Amino acid sequence: MGIRYLGTGRLGTTQSVAYSGTAGRTANPIGSQTYMVRVLCTTDAFVRIDDNPTATTSDALLPAGAPEYFTITPGMRVSAVQLASGGVMYVTEVS
Repeated sequence: MGIRYLGTGRLGTTQSVAYSGTAGRTANPIGSQTYMVRVLCTTDAFVRIDDNPTATTSDALLPAGAPEYFTITPGMRVSAVQLASGGVMYVTEVS
C-alpha cells in the first residue's frame, strides 16, 4: 500500500462566520463541485455540517486552532457554536 496524504488538495473559496452562545452558519452553501472542506475555529467549538445546520453542544467538538478536513455533499453549510467563548470559524472549500 502506498503513502496516503490526508488533508491535501487545492484551497478554494473561504467563508468566515462569527459564533458565540448562538450558533453561526456559513452564509453561502458549499460549491456544487466541492466534496471536502477545511474547518478552523479560533476557539473550542461544536461543529455541524448539514443542509440547514444549527450547531449545538451535542455536535462534534473541534479544538481551537486545529484545522479539520470533512467530506461533504455539495450545497451543504457549516455551523459552529462556542464551548466557552465566542470566535470565528473559517470554512475553506478543498478540491
